[in-house]
Amino acid sequence: MLMLAGIVENSIVDGPGIRFTVFCQGCPHHCPGCQNESTWPFEGGSPFEPEDILSFVQKDPLVKGVTFSGGEPFSQAGEFARLARLLKAKGYEVASYTGYTFEELMEKGTPEQKELLGCLDILVDGRFEQDQLSLDLRFRGSRNQRILNLPASLEKGRAVWETSRRWVGDEEVPRD
Repeated sequence: MLMLAGIVENSIVDGPGIRFTVFCQGCPHHCPGCQNESTWPFEGGSPFEPEDILSFVQKDPLVKGVTFSGGEPFSQAGEFARLARLLKAKGYEVASYTGYTFEELMEKGTPEQKELLGCLDILVDGRFEQDQLSLDLRFRGSRNQRILNLPASLEKGRAVWETSRRWVGDEEVPRD
């Protein structure tokens, strides 16, 4: 079961296009200035089976992508990996926010966290840092956060920025 703080059925701020956003309950990071402080406690939330979330997503033919947000999705990595596999099998793009960096997850992540990485298309990584806040960034809150292409990152064994305009707009990003 996933413990969720909530869902947003038609989000345009958690990735490109019309997306379905799943907010998990519980976060160990407690970033100062976090916009989702109510998701920090691991107690509470509402239980959902991944199959139920898939049913909700499939009700809207305009939704092409699903974003996991928080809280910290990697604190419930096994169940989010299960949901991601279901969504990918139906052709949805799957993205996730995390306060961890790609490198932290690769070096110190649990088997379930690494499994979730392998199920994602996009990872927005890094803790929110209030002193690096920028309202000019697409789909991230602070300049230290990265939008990563997960299949390329896993293939190369290092973080690879997503470069598609739909994710990063006209922003200049590091390239290989």
